[in-house]
Amino acid sequence: MSTSILSGKPLAALFQQEVQEQVRSLGLDGVRPVVAVVMATADESTRWYVRSIERAAERAGVGCRIIDLGHEATEPALASVLRDLSADPSVNGIILQTPLPAGVRTDNLVGLITPEKDIDGANPLSLGRLAVGQPAFAPATARSVVEILDHYQVPVAGKDVVVVGRSAVVGKPLSLLLLARDAAVTVCHSRSGPLERYTKDADVVVVAAGRAGLLTGSHVSSRTVVVDVGTNVLADGSLVGDVDEASVTGTAAGLTPVPGGVGSVTTALLLLHTVEASRRQSSSQPLPAEAAEAQILEAAG
Repeated sequence: MSTSILSGKPLAALFQQEVQEQVRSLGLDGVRPVVAVVMATADESTRWYVRSIERAAERAGVGCRIIDLGHEATEPALASVLRDLSADPSVNGIILQTPLPAGVRTDNLVGLITPEKDIDGANPLSLGRLAVGQPAFAPATARSVVEILDHYQVPVAGKDVVVVGRSAVVGKPLSLLLLARDAAVTVCHSRSGPLERYTKDADVVVVAAGRAGLLTGSHVSSRTVVVDVGTNVLADGSLVGDVDEASVTGTAAGLTPVPGGVGSVTTALLLLHTVEASRRQSSSQPLPAEAAEAQILEAAG
């Protein structure tokens, strides 16, 4: 059978265009949105991703500050930077990029990002607000999955959707967004047992486990749409996802590529969230209740 390739590039281009239009609009009032990315790792896949954010920001006219503290950065050093950025009125959005150095407690740090600048939904307050329908930015990768499914008109209401991976960055917030869309969601992890037990009969499978080649053609059926969230850098420097594309292509109904799938949309959404945060902060007023509810529904797809 023929597997449809669900590229994220056309959708990313639409979001990028929206960002550019909003940047021009804010510029008329003398406002330029700025995002700050804090990193402390030698991981090449992370550095590749941060470079992609920087390039996209430059194209869109969004200011981008990369604060690279090095792979030996301490927790107090990271905490100090995040506090300063949260208090800095010239910075509208903050991203704490993982992984972090060994011994650094991510949970302690993300709570230092003020929710108004938490454009990637890392602060537990943001995730909690998302869970109960209050104003918050959804993690951009999780929202990207829902946006791609919407863009390609893949229904999720009443469908069996399996999420492989339970991280607070993708798996957990994505399950909340999918539940809000009336999907029947199953979350799999390392203790769930054989994947095919859950994925073989699923309508949609989202893989976000960080293991190259984890999902193969034997795990899915001809009706399954597969969304690959993985980003893994191989020894030769190439980037692959968590899906064995060769075996899934020709078996599944649809597949997002890596690169050129979820990641491209995620980058565009981070910039869109930055622009939205900038607009709110420049007005110095919280969203009205009605607008806040609309923003959450929009974040959910």
